[in-house]
Amino acid sequence: MNKQSKIYVAGHTGLVGSAICRSLEKHGYENVIGRDISELNLEDFNATNAFFEAEKPEYVILAAAKVGGIVANNTYRADFIHSNLQIQNNVIHSAYLHGVKKLLFLGSSCIYPKNCPQPMREDALLTSPLEYTNEPYAIAKIAGLKMCEAYNLQYGTNFISVMPTNLYGPNDNFDLEKSHVLPALIRKMHLAKLLKANDLDAIEADLKTPDWPSVLQQYGISTEGVTIWGTGTPYREFLYSEDMADACVFVMEHVDFSDLAQDRTEVINTHINIGTGKDLTISELAHLIRDIVGFNGELIFDSTKPDGTPKKLLDVNKLTALGWTYKTELNDGIQKIYDWYLQR
Repeated sequence: MNKQSKIYVAGHTGLVGSAICRSLEKHGYENVIGRDISELNLEDFNATNAFFEAEKPEYVILAAAKVGGIVANNTYRADFIHSNLQIQNNVIHSAYLHGVKKLLFLGSSCIYPKNCPQPMREDALLTSPLEYTNEPYAIAKIAGLKMCEAYNLQYGTNFISVMPTNLYGPNDNFDLEKSHVLPALIRKMHLAKLLKANDLDAIEADLKTPDWPSVLQQYGISTEGVTIWGTGTPYREFLYSEDMADACVFVMEHVDFSDLAQDRTEVINTHINIGTGKDLTISELAHLIRDIVGFNGELIFDSTKPDGTPKKLLDVNKLTALGWTYKTELNDGIQKIYDWYLQR
């Protein structure tokens, strides 16, 4: 890529896409474009193909996706597999039809088996069953990375897939039902802190409803403490979104599919994990967030709710060998995102 190359970031307003846009700008790229859903519905092939025909992007970063936490994944199973397959198929095929020089597809660490050996290496893909609650989303992401490999092998494209671990950062989703665990815990602890301080106006302003008492009850926030789904024992790895974005730009600048496919009789598992190589339990995460938010109430773990995958630590040796490592430690990142939430 050169600094004037036209780069299309699909999903540029979300947590992942907005971080990538900021990183591209930081690295001096001057011709980054995006379209929000009101301008371009990526689930519509004709609209997507027409966009590529009109704009002719040279490079594409596919960060657009329907995403959510364990509740959303398990509840909206059909929506998650259908929407993600549609988006991926349309963007990847349009990129092929219009001669895009390089495409970067962003997947997720949930592609790996439920009981995957830890840390999870790229070659563990499809070696045993997936975790049930996010199986439809995971299958969609596996299809995306396999589609990239297939187009490279059949058509000679340069489509690369990266699999980030759990992400958090500016523009994260803090919805109490549909968000991932880290932003959900930040918001729940913040609301519980306000409740203990009897700052009812601030609670109503945050939740944007006069019926806030029923919302707090629904999501396990009370004067006694905060209720958290599961036992708190599963391990999770978290990466600050700005670090993830820098890794994506690094891969776009320095890595081609030919680098990942060389010396192989069967060209599979060419994707690259992006993470920190460190994890902690959900209980440890909750206590860390409680300390940073300044909430002094009880943490109540509801063991009747699902835990999800027991452990999801990525093996990041492939990316480290290519020359990239993360920079932001978890406690610093949580403080940054809590400050962002308060100022949003």
